[in-house]
Amino acid sequence: MPETRRRILVVEDDREAAEQISDFLAANLYVLDVAGNGDVGFELARSNDYAVMAIDRMLPGMDGIDIIRRLRDAYIYTPALIISALGEVDDRVRGLRAGGDDYLVKPFAFAELLARLEALARRSTAVLKETILRVGDLTLDLVSRTVRRGSKEIELLPREFQVLEYLVRNEGHVVPRAMLLQHVWDLHFDPTTNIIDVYVGRVRRKVDHLQDYPLIHTVRGVGFCLRAPG
Repeated sequence: MPETRRRILVVEDDREAAEQISDFLAANLYVLDVAGNGDVGFELARSNDYAVMAIDRMLPGMDGIDIIRRLRDAYIYTPALIISALGEVDDRVRGLRAGGDDYLVKPFAFAELLARLEALARRSTAVLKETILRVGDLTLDLVSRTVRRGSKEIELLPREFQVLEYLVRNEGHVVPRAMLLQHVWDLHFDPTTNIIDVYVGRVRRKVDHLQDYPLIHTVRGVGFCLRAPG
């Protein structure tokens, strides 16, 4: 089993439960990252590649539902198993509608936990197929987080990569500044700074400089659009 398919993120604030889960999964040859609160869990899930995530629903900081919803909004589709003591139908439905892929009610048998995680890990191979995004001669590798324009490799900072990825995923459509602010910075208000224009300007210089044609275009008064000619 490839390394990326054996790596699991566990987000659990109960230290004893987290240790028991970690020991059990490690014994079954999984590599574990463990977060004790929702904020740390979200940052780990956003910045690393996992075969599957096991996320407790009730967490300090960001709760499990919010973690999954925000990851899906950021186009991160790592399969997620929600673990919760809340077992009513409405609770399970809410978790699944937020983007969870499975729901396991406490208390549970470790054998069932492993079986559910293995099923989701197998499913994650389909998710990992979309690891390359292309527009014209621009290529984004979502696993290695690298960018190429033709034969030239382009070095982007993490936030710049997020900006470019969002523009690429919305190829041919005008992306308002407010949408970039919400999806890249997770802000729902317009700051007084020109942070969006600064970052798009940096990305444009790196992507379009000395190229035969520009990919990133400004739509005056609205936002930006990434498109290839033709």
